[in-house]
Amino acid sequence: MHSLLAGFAPIWILTAAGYLVSRTGLLGEQAEPVLGRFVFHVAMPAALFVMISKARLDTFANTSMIAFAAGTVVVCALGLLAARRLFHHKLADQAISSMAAGYVNSANLGIPVALQVLGDASFVAQILLFQVLLISPVILTLLDAGTGAGRQSGGLTRMLMMPVRNPIIMASALGAVVSAAGWRLPTALGHSCELLGAAAVPTALVTLGMSLHGRPAATGTGRLAEVGVTVVLKTLVQPLVALAVGGLLLHLPQHQLLAVVLCSALPTAQNAFIYARQYDLDTDLARDSVMVSTLVSMATLSVVYWTLGPTHP
Repeated sequence: MHSLLAGFAPIWILTAAGYLVSRTGLLGEQAEPVLGRFVFHVAMPAALFVMISKARLDTFANTSMIAFAAGTVVVCALGLLAARRLFHHKLADQAISSMAAGYVNSANLGIPVALQVLGDASFVAQILLFQVLLISPVILTLLDAGTGAGRQSGGLTRMLMMPVRNPIIMASALGAVVSAAGWRLPTALGHSCELLGAAAVPTALVTLGMSLHGRPAATGTGRLAEVGVTVVLKTLVQPLVALAVGGLLLHLPQHQLLAVVLCSALPTAQNAFIYARQYDLDTDLARDSVMVSTLVSMATLSVVYWTLGPTHP
């Protein structure tokens, strides 16, 4: 339990810091949207570029990733379907709901939890690649389409050019090119990108905390139900699907199965909130899903470890 608390502590501390900054008016009224744009357009692309450029792209082609991907795809699809059928959202908001349901917090929570519980964060690195290179482009394409690209003149051309216009996809693609070519960045450039990328997670968490000030948590039966459905999909259904695929279909060894299910039970990434803010969508669902799933996952992650950990058959 101590290892889990150590992983969760920075999330709560930085989010609380953001709330206090907003409450005191320290950075002014426009601080939250400005910081959100900084994360989306500058810091996050730098972090993803550095991470992918140093990674081996063939590392996520394995049976463990098949089990994790199955849980992610199933739950993202269920989140999209629930947003459409149950809560009658438009396409862009459906994309955010899908992301809130299935996009795990693999960076600032997955890595410390994996190091503490599994003793190795290599599988988390594979999850990062999978989410950045496969899941994010799909979500961003839906967001772009749902916010008007197809209704504007030249909409098809705009859609085809979306990877070039979107800094996150562009940075990921450039990182993949650098990795595939085996290039090494000049020391000064690489270090500068690392410093800039290091600001992504803390700034995103501070921005998330700022969004809490002056905005009530989910209220009303509809909003509470939507947050509840999203959190259940994220913290319960996703790890159960991964467990079924990894254990019953692929017969993964115990340590691999633990890694897959543990990572599938991670809470919603704050990226969902950042994306919603960047596309001028309702951020309440993403914000509340991040906060509630993070709280609930403290229990579900413990249950996963106690059930599948090395001391259990």
